[in-house]
Amino acid sequence: MIAEKLTTYIQAALKELAIETDEIALEHPTLLSHGDYSTNCAMVYAQRSGENPRQLAEKIVERLSEKKLNEVSKIEIVGPGFINFHLSRDFFTNAIEVIDETGEAFGTNKILNGEKVVIEYTDPNPFKEFHIGHLMSNTIGESLSRIVAFSGAEVRRACYQGDVGVHVAKTMWALLKEGVAENLSELTVKDLARAYTQGSRAYDELDTKKEIDALNKVLYEKSDKKINALYEHGRKISLEYFEQIYKKLGTQFDFYFLESETGGFGKEIVEEFLGKGVFEKGEGGAIVFRGEQYDPTLHTRVFVNAQGLPTYEAKELGLAKKKYELYPYTKSIVVTGNEINDYFRVLLGAMKLVFPELAEKTVHISHGMLRLPTGKMSSRTGDVITGEGLLGDIAEKVIEKVNTDARGVLSENIINHVSVAALKYSVLRQGTGKDIIFDFEKSLSFEGDSGPYLQYSYARALSVIAKAHTEAIDLLFMSAPEEVNEVERLLYRFPEVVTSALKEYSPQYIATYLIEIARAFNAYYAEHKIVDATDLTSGYKVALTQAFATVMKNGLSLLGIETPEKM
Repeated sequence: MIAEKLTTYIQAALKELAIETDEIALEHPTLLSHGDYSTNCAMVYAQRSGENPRQLAEKIVERLSEKKLNEVSKIEIVGPGFINFHLSRDFFTNAIEVIDETGEAFGTNKILNGEKVVIEYTDPNPFKEFHIGHLMSNTIGESLSRIVAFSGAEVRRACYQGDVGVHVAKTMWALLKEGVAENLSELTVKDLARAYTQGSRAYDELDTKKEIDALNKVLYEKSDKKINALYEHGRKISLEYFEQIYKKLGTQFDFYFLESETGGFGKEIVEEFLGKGVFEKGEGGAIVFRGEQYDPTLHTRVFVNAQGLPTYEAKELGLAKKKYELYPYTKSIVVTGNEINDYFRVLLGAMKLVFPELAEKTVHISHGMLRLPTGKMSSRTGDVITGEGLLGDIAEKVIEKVNTDARGVLSENIINHVSVAALKYSVLRQGTGKDIIFDFEKSLSFEGDSGPYLQYSYARALSVIAKAHTEAIDLLFMSAPEEVNEVERLLYRFPEVVTSALKEYSPQYIATYLIEIARAFNAYYAEHKIVDATDLTSGYKVALTQAFATVMKNGLSLLGIETPEKM
């Protein structure tokens, strides 16, 4: 990348001045008129040379000018010693040609070559609803999976689903009270959701709590044939329902882990390390990890409760080991809501003592909450905004908007793609840890900061390319106009943006960048006639449009957003 070249040139110039360098910071000026790259190295290293920053900057620029850099048209010093680089017309022309030739591979890198990464995300619980928090986790996890794979790693997607625990017992208790076990074929996902709500409310009563806790033990032990049949059927329809949502969201998991499989194993691990300086007996016979003994920022957590059942933490210990046995990863990324941040830190504290190598390989990415602007819950579901409900509401709004704007009839497939784009972009455009307010109007705008706007910009570029093909105008790189436009000055940055998103596990960099290039392209489209057989530069303008389409498609793919060819 050009940034690496410039860094090498600057380091060489400083070395000629007998100044050893640790790091050279290069950034893009906020205003394109200030150049394409800027460095503050003169101010950073001025003390070592005994000169003021401006004087050192002048000497650096003098040596850089002697090298006659083909990629740079102008180097200037501004302010107290900033050095700004303006890239040359030849550089931008070559960059557009590289993008067009590289196609879907443009932006890939080899940073993670040889790495084996398992990314766990979404993690809905059978017997409960797939709520909008799961949409958050899925959106972020899917995007990270694609970014990591784009960077050379072998990636496996994993989903961990809580098919045992008190939440299951609450649902089962309510179903058994209703006599549903006698008519399994009539059981629906909505029945499970309603039963969970009923069981959760009843759990607040002491006598019912005892009944549900007792049922939870029976479920773990699988000691009742009738209850087992109801449980297996309920789990089956839950998991099938989740698959329908994954398909809508464009996710295919490689591995599925269930708490019923990891819980017993996790309990065995905890018992193995009991009394060995890791776990100890707590009140009522529970097994606990006193995290504060190892790190003052941690606290005590129960890993096996007084009933002898493994808790979330013990199950996670078992899961880490199960993952590694199935797929010997070099890194395990776990995406969850930030409400379990403290729990997860304690878990990692215990894991460092039990499985230190696995703890070292584990990265926890947490996200905030997804809310509607009114703060109210969905009218369809009462207490919970379901993932399916929100996607359905968005789809209805898409259809309304298409009809209002007289855009014609969109297929059901495209409506789903646009709906998912609206949701995913709203989530990914902000920092991963922040809460998200989903605004229907802004998120569905075809003219603003939204996923559909990006899709529409891509479709517009394809229509231009199709028109050029009809008029027999081929891509031509030798006919570039003398003046460099804003689109060119942004497109070549895509690989840098991908690298930043990878290093910080933040798809936000890509989402923000795509809006920037979409706005630049749409402004260019409005100001220039791209397809024009009488214009000698038309071939280059079409090449530029093709490059834009390539970068937009690659970028949207990394966000997990589909790119309809017509909208």
